[in-house]
Amino acid sequence: MTSSPWAIEAHGLVKTFGSARAVDGVDLQVRTGTVYGVLGPNGAGKTTVIRMLATLLRPDGGSATVFGHDVATDPHRVRQLIGVTGQYASVDETLSATENLVLFSRLAGLSRVASRAKAAELLEEFSLTEAAGRPLKQFSGGMRRRLDLAASLISQPPLIFLDEPTTGLDPRTRTQMWDTLRRLVASGSTVLLTTQYLDEADQLADRIAVIDRGRVVAEGTSEELKASVGQQSLQVRVADPDRLDVARRCAVEVFGVEPATSGGDGRRLTVPVLDPASVTDLLLRLRDASVEVDEISMTRPTLDEVFLTLTGHGAQGEPAEAPTPHDAAHPTVGAPRDSRDEVRA
Repeated sequence: MTSSPWAIEAHGLVKTFGSARAVDGVDLQVRTGTVYGVLGPNGAGKTTVIRMLATLLRPDGGSATVFGHDVATDPHRVRQLIGVTGQYASVDETLSATENLVLFSRLAGLSRVASRAKAAELLEEFSLTEAAGRPLKQFSGGMRRRLDLAASLISQPPLIFLDEPTTGLDPRTRTQMWDTLRRLVASGSTVLLTTQYLDEADQLADRIAVIDRGRVVAEGTSEELKASVGQQSLQVRVADPDRLDVARRCAVEVFGVEPATSGGDGRRLTVPVLDPASVTDLLLRLRDASVEVDEISMTRPTLDEVFLTLTGHGAQGEPAEAPTPHDAAHPTVGAPRDSRDEVRA
């Protein structure tokens, strides 16, 4: 069942919504027992990719397998192997945390006694035991996200899809979620994680695919992606924002690439540097062009620089994805409707 070295293999996945091509030929290979990060802004196609791999949407082109089972021709088998936590909680607000987990456990086929034991185990794992009897309408957003993830783990699936699981969480809760994900992978699970948080992908993912406008624009380990845009990054903050365009032209002349604009004040340029000696050339050009510099620094590239260089905009700088049907129930606790019904919904 899970002996294949590849948990996911996708080739040329395509999905369109009307005239919008939300996913435009995505290729992915996710090795069993790893965390695979899919990084991209809102609208990049991340959620649509997950929905196709989880059999919730039928691809319009290409193919994909989960542990060797085709998502289009063998969806019921695929659903037995996966757990899904979407962007929106699928738990019932009128029930308590325990009642939600017992309900999902019963739907997954566990006995009454086993369901209560599983609920208690998961509440302990996700630090929700003290709130076990409270209705979910009294839960914070972070607590709901943790309960939603707990529900997707009831049947201990070998592959877990997490679609932006920490969006909106406070730093402490995000860190707790990261620790939980590391424990899941250490116990043998495979995780495909989509996120807008570059630090999250950097911390957790063994490999990362950067998706922009429905296409994979780069793929590799975090270190490989950083190295692809230069060994170091130069940041220059000009004193006068009206001179930013002049500074940009100077940078292009020296480095041969278009620098990215970063920082909230619109006065900072970031450019990858292959030869540190060329920084002196830039400073001389800026002086000759009467561009005054407030600050200059050299840093090792971050994933933020990678994303800016590859896409020309920030990781949260795009509009929302084309609308897709609302998230179905967790595949681990009840098979979703046929994917064709999802498309018609």
